[in-house]
Amino acid sequence: MNNFANAIVMVADPSVLGVILASSIFGLFVGAIPGLSATMATALLVPLTFFMDPLPAIAAIVSAVTMAIFAGDIPGAMLRIPGTPASAAYVDDAYQYTLRGEAEKALGIGLVCSVFGGMVGAIILATGAPFLAEFAFQFSTVEYFWLACLGLSCSVIISRGSPIKGLVALLIGLFISTIGIDVTGGFPRFTYGSYELMGGVSFIPAMIGMFAMSEILRFSMSKRHEKNAIPNSTSTVYGGQWKMMRDNKGNLVRGSLIGTVVGILPGAGSDIAAWVSYAIAKKFSRTPEKFGTGHTEGLAAAGASNNAALGGVWIPALVFGIPGDSVTAIAIGVLLMKGITPGPMVFIDQASLTYAIFLTFFIANFLLLFLGYFAIRGSRYVVQTPARLLMPVILLFCMVGSFAITNSVYGIAVMLVLGIIGFLMEENGFPIAPTILGIVIGPMLEDNFMATVIKADGGIVGFFDRPVSGVLGAFTILIWTIPLIGMLMRRARGQSASTT
Repeated sequence: MNNFANAIVMVADPSVLGVILASSIFGLFVGAIPGLSATMATALLVPLTFFMDPLPAIAAIVSAVTMAIFAGDIPGAMLRIPGTPASAAYVDDAYQYTLRGEAEKALGIGLVCSVFGGMVGAIILATGAPFLAEFAFQFSTVEYFWLACLGLSCSVIISRGSPIKGLVALLIGLFISTIGIDVTGGFPRFTYGSYELMGGVSFIPAMIGMFAMSEILRFSMSKRHEKNAIPNSTSTVYGGQWKMMRDNKGNLVRGSLIGTVVGILPGAGSDIAAWVSYAIAKKFSRTPEKFGTGHTEGLAAAGASNNAALGGVWIPALVFGIPGDSVTAIAIGVLLMKGITPGPMVFIDQASLTYAIFLTFFIANFLLLFLGYFAIRGSRYVVQTPARLLMPVILLFCMVGSFAITNSVYGIAVMLVLGIIGFLMEENGFPIAPTILGIVIGPMLEDNFMATVIKADGGIVGFFDRPVSGVLGAFTILIWTIPLIGMLMRRARGQSASTT
């Protein structure tokens, strides 16, 4: 209890609270700009942490990332441009709300669910860190391979329209992910002598291009240049949110738990947590056909999941000193710079600081309710701006964000090329979401597959010889076979009906 009391005193310091407030406003600003991810917000804060004590330095990172993950929903809902990768999973649903004149309602759902998920993730972080981290680190390359397969299967499930077109879109994303140096053999693939392509296709410019650039191309080819394509919002931020939470309590709880568990797995993070939660919500929904058309269930599940993952990624970082994602990798570097080594002993040697870090998660999520409200209210001016003026500004932000990721014109080229590909795909009924997920998870799938094959000496048994991998493998194969079995049964019933 003494350590917890000390933690409260540490966090209540006006300078710490001031840092949390300033970092939160900064995180909202960065997250709302397409291309400037939560990781970039953290990286931009690092020079300032040189002059801070350990607690305000970590509090700045926690609060900025919490705000940035939610703020990515704002351009996603208003313009169909995800501000951060974690918002990409449900951008179509949020944008459809805006087209109905309910932009503030969609963002209000995202805000409330983000806070709920963030609080659940913080509670699990504070109470179950050692146990959950122990479970997560039972995962080896084979478990990560099956997890990647499961994630890719989810992409076909969440895609609208023909499953075949969803599968083709996924294969396009997987092909794009193979461009660059083969990490196993060290050979360049599909680079055609280009030095920039040897590093692969950067995900952020690809996402900006396929979502934003394709939208700009679609607008430029339309005839509605003088008026805005989306109506003014007639909804309120918090109106009806309590009823929404009651109706979606299952999705909220499931999304929060999935987000925390996925966040614990190193390398997964908020974006994969959102994709998985959205897919599972669609799988268990009574109205899966409504997903992608402005449906609350997907928004609630994925919105809660991506913020819950923020608490999960800190569990391996604090308990084992192994970062769960790029943000915690930066945070570990900051702690080491301050003379604090993350690991099991930090709970003994720096117990008060550890509890204080936990408290900053609760404060940041509580603050999100208020700052997020004002951010949403301010975003209405985006909707009121004529599209003919808005689109050039969007294109400028797309170019700046793509350039910032790669620090070269190469990022802009990737954005433009994949924007054209995304436009052609959507015009022909191919969904973009599976392609994006294929680009994200493709390297994880290939790396862990090759590592498992090498360790198993080419044998297939190595993919099932561990308890967790056996369960994950069987579950993934079951997901693959159920649609095929259903299709064969429907065909058999159709043939029997025609013969009679």
